[in-house]
Amino acid sequence: MYTGKELCITIILSCVGAQWATAQTDTATKAKSLRGVEVKAVRLETLTSKAAMPVTVISRKTLDMMGSRRLDEVMREQTGVNIVNDIAAGSRAIGMQMQGFSSDYILILIDGQPMIGRNAGNFDLSRITVSDIERIEIVKGASSSLFGSEALGGVVNIITRQKITSPQAQAIVRYGSQNTQDATLEGELPFAKEKASLSLSGNYYHTDGYNVNSYLRRGATAPPYDSYSLQSRLRYRVGNSQQLFLSGRWALRKSLNESVYGTGQTQNSTKDVLSESDVNASAVLQSAFSSKFRLNSQYYLTRYSSSQDVSTGKQVALKDNEFTQYFHRFEEQVLYTPVDKLSFTGGAGINLERMDDTEFHGGNDMHSEYAYLQVDWTVFSKLTTRAGARYDHHNYYGGRLNPSVGISYSITDKIILKAAVGTGYKTPDFKKRYQVFTNPQAGYTVLGVEEVATTLAEMQAAGLISEVRPVAKNISAGLKPETSVSYNAGISVQPHAAIKLNVNVFYNNLHNFINTVQVATRTNYQPVYSYINLDRSYTAGIEAGVSVSPLTGLEISAGYQLLYAKDRGVMDSIRAGGYPYNKVRNSNTGETTTSKVSDYIGLENRSRHMANARIFYEYAPWGINATFRVTYRSKAGYDDANNNRFLDRYDTFIAGYAMLYASLEKKFCNNHLSVQLTADNLMNYTDMLMPGQPGRILMVGLKWRMFK
Repeated sequence: MYTGKELCITIILSCVGAQWATAQTDTATKAKSLRGVEVKAVRLETLTSKAAMPVTVISRKTLDMMGSRRLDEVMREQTGVNIVNDIAAGSRAIGMQMQGFSSDYILILIDGQPMIGRNAGNFDLSRITVSDIERIEIVKGASSSLFGSEALGGVVNIITRQKITSPQAQAIVRYGSQNTQDATLEGELPFAKEKASLSLSGNYYHTDGYNVNSYLRRGATAPPYDSYSLQSRLRYRVGNSQQLFLSGRWALRKSLNESVYGTGQTQNSTKDVLSESDVNASAVLQSAFSSKFRLNSQYYLTRYSSSQDVSTGKQVALKDNEFTQYFHRFEEQVLYTPVDKLSFTGGAGINLERMDDTEFHGGNDMHSEYAYLQVDWTVFSKLTTRAGARYDHHNYYGGRLNPSVGISYSITDKIILKAAVGTGYKTPDFKKRYQVFTNPQAGYTVLGVEEVATTLAEMQAAGLISEVRPVAKNISAGLKPETSVSYNAGISVQPHAAIKLNVNVFYNNLHNFINTVQVATRTNYQPVYSYINLDRSYTAGIEAGVSVSPLTGLEISAGYQLLYAKDRGVMDSIRAGGYPYNKVRNSNTGETTTSKVSDYIGLENRSRHMANARIFYEYAPWGINATFRVTYRSKAGYDDANNNRFLDRYDTFIAGYAMLYASLEKKFCNNHLSVQLTADNLMNYTDMLMPGQPGRILMVGLKWRMFK
């Protein structure tokens, strides 16, 4: 009889022996080359491939080798993408930047359908598990011509596994630092003589959170939480020309954070309880009337809700907020290909949205109608063009037309030039118009523009306001929709089958950019914020990437982004010399000098330089793969310490830093069993100004795959 330990060792040794024998008898089998992250045009089930802007695709294989668990862990390593904290909105407001655009302007999709539920405009990517993802598509630049509002800065589309040809299932268990637990179970099954298929997956995730603030005696700057999610998809071929797709997703996340600052009588404790839930459902009927004409009829529903209670150690309620958001979409989409070199994609639909929130004082319903058309034309073998337009009509802000155009020209088979121009459009959301919110820990207040006049008057009458700034008078004019024009031009060079080089230059011109502005000061010295349109802002820069595959199974790649992000309104104010833009103060010496435009560094929380490098290696005969990755971010502005309303060299900055990541995986039993070790932030770098960045995380994972 074997003991439990001996039995486990015997099973693994048997698997190793079986795999070694297989490798010896199949030495002619070559390892598949690692594709990694590629920037190219690919055939996708969604409209992301039809975007005129540059498209990056992250493959399933890359996700598996990285060993990432949540979506934010994947995105933080991509060229031109940065995961940042919105400090003023609290530790839970973790968002993504792309080409200098903040998270508020980046649309997150799952299988082409929008995700909702944001904290101060930030969509927390850690809400989405990487399990069941087939690939991730990233569109950089204004994409409103196809995707509508919120795609002003770009799109991230998550494609779940779609094609199921044989029964299979897998179970994954991971455990590591900070008591991190990740468990996934998923299965796929074709049935009805392959006329139909069903996919189910579930995930559980837990972390104890972490603390990077030396002033916090107990608690976590990133709260502990438990996350649960279930996903399902059903495909059924109704007839020879029709297919029905049904999908559903449910996710729940709960967290409890008890924080204690100070000591003795100055001790301050806070209890923060948050519960978030997502429900998503869609139904799509695909009808192929001929090889040239297809029709997609779809309905999409999503519901996001959150409940938060914040109280002091004396059980005095500071905030009790219930929030629910509903989003409905009905759409008809037509795809028409009269000839091989010409295709048309068009559609029309309606969005219905409702919010219920204890913070809001009104305006809970919105709806918009839209229609779009795009033409893809191969003019001749070396030149392809793409042109499109979308019209959106909002029940409050009226209509807007957004065109886009892109071209691709092959100088040779190895050199391709690409250029694109696209427009973006975003309407102000409910919170920017109607919220009345006081941060329970920091003490500041945020008012929607529709509430500024009334609420400030009430706060003054209650003796809560010590100063009302002149800019408050301009708030009553309301907010205008934000617009942008994105320009991208690049070159792709492949001098050898194993070498690829991509360079892209971008410029995004923004109008009516919505910015936070202080309108008053409370008697506790904390600010009162609202929102105002900035007429002219821009982001500009260059992205470059290189990939080399010197050996079968080995890929070495690197990427770099140079970014400039500035507000021309600030530059004009500095030139005009008006208060408080006219002075720069050296906080170390106390010296004050007249400001110059060259003193202005740019928008907050943007790094001028970003870079990454990675080594991916796979030796298939032995079932081994390994990765080593590094990311770098230069310093980024954190706070206007001089109170002159722009960042200068004497303000507070997040220091530049580098992060190291690694993974190692070994497969056994003819790829049925695998063991993976991952290490995130190997050098254990943390910064109090980045409460969403954890220290070193070491994980071990086991995966068992069941397939024929």
